[in-house]
Amino acid sequence: MNPKMKLKMFDMEVFEHVAPEYRHNIKRGSYATQAIRTKRANTELLNLFSSNQNSSVLLFLTSSFLSSSPSTLLFLPPPNAISDLLHFDPLQSPLFLYPQSYGQHKHPIPTIKSSCNSPVFFSDYSFVVDEIRRVIENSSSDSNGLRYIQGNENGEKFGMNYTTQTRLSYYDHRDDGIEIPCGFLKKFPISDYDRIAMESCNGVVVVSAIFGNHDKIRQPQGLGFNTLDHVCFYMFVDNVTIKQLYFHNLLSRKTKENRIGVWRIVEVSSEELYENPAMNGVIPKYLVHRLFPNSKYSIWVDAKMQLVVDPLLLLHSLVIMEDVDMAISKHPLYVHTMEEAMATARWKKWWDVDSLKIQIETYCENGLQPWSSKKHPYTSDVPDSAIILRKHGVRNNLFSCLLFNELEAFNPRDQLAFAFVRDQMNPKMKINMFDVEVFEHVASEYRHSIKRGPDVIQSIRTKRANHGLPANGGIRTKCDKYLEKMWDE
Repeated sequence: MNPKMKLKMFDMEVFEHVAPEYRHNIKRGSYATQAIRTKRANTELLNLFSSNQNSSVLLFLTSSFLSSSPSTLLFLPPPNAISDLLHFDPLQSPLFLYPQSYGQHKHPIPTIKSSCNSPVFFSDYSFVVDEIRRVIENSSSDSNGLRYIQGNENGEKFGMNYTTQTRLSYYDHRDDGIEIPCGFLKKFPISDYDRIAMESCNGVVVVSAIFGNHDKIRQPQGLGFNTLDHVCFYMFVDNVTIKQLYFHNLLSRKTKENRIGVWRIVEVSSEELYENPAMNGVIPKYLVHRLFPNSKYSIWVDAKMQLVVDPLLLLHSLVIMEDVDMAISKHPLYVHTMEEAMATARWKKWWDVDSLKIQIETYCENGLQPWSSKKHPYTSDVPDSAIILRKHGVRNNLFSCLLFNELEAFNPRDQLAFAFVRDQMNPKMKINMFDVEVFEHVASEYRHSIKRGPDVIQSIRTKRANHGLPANGGIRTKCDKYLEKMWDE
């Protein structure tokens, strides 16, 4: 053609970081009909804005939701909807551009649910920032309230792997003078430079980890303009992972502080911890209150996840407004711990099936019950723990320590111990177990995206159970009463 077009064809990395892409995941009779519906819905939304600025309207939090999600999950703001969106002012440019050589470029996993029956209320961004700042400033400097069993820098083990009865003796916490076992019997193997920086994070921290080089570091999306002034982002990696980051020139060996986009990268000498990389990942996942002793709130994000909603908005809506210690998604398929245990064995999520049997029988013997309406306000016994939002305090920190001890005693499959610890501990946790539809729209999930090399520890061959696990995966003997109640429900 003449005149010639001036055309800028940017790299795939830019495309992937300015907008998430999803596969079509809802069966429809006519794609054209759906497109008309979407156009009509967006037109009606704009008409609502223009006709009545003071009414409470249904809208997506940011334009990325309008373009990327086909579902009907909507977020509701306060009446002054237009001004709220103007105050939000999300960061527009990509937080980091990756070289083509880094990892495999994949799209998010399609969502399971196509609709949402419990939309989330998000307040004005500027109000949320001020509110969280006020809460943090008014928090006690010693909001922890727990004392921990201490080790020494030259200790041989990070945790003690206590007996069942010893672990259970700490569940009823009525005496603040009692020291709780909570790992750290030896120093967490990071640099003093990183440790000092972590202790200076005194507000909100977002934490993730990659051990074994099995994921790609992804930047959060939808961050508000002031969020980086109030939130610390930390990514813990092991030696295997950081070698690849150096190889792809994502990090420089010449600087002390390693940073990729918003993430501060902290190298962990994992050979001084556990042989299993998953167990090493449990430390920042559940002992975040000890790694960041001055933080008041935290969000754990599995490395396979990418936040697409501002973390301050999430904390305010799901934790602060709900007045809870923790917010975590319900599992999309399972309600009972036994269901998760059977799936873990069936799909070989843990190699030693005998140890799974022993773990579940231990819990049945010591009071584990299947979920029922009697457990309300807890709405499920099985979470999806890929994202955990926490308010640091006695209840939450105690729960995290007790759960860590269970994972060290058995295996790092945290969903198996979740309900047992929650139900048996005192004081009781206040938990917001939100619907999976919410989970799917505040974060995108990716499959593990980097091919495992020779440096990565490969999975051990699954060890079959000697007895008590029939072909259908059922668990018998000490859990008979549990199974009878579960089937009756």
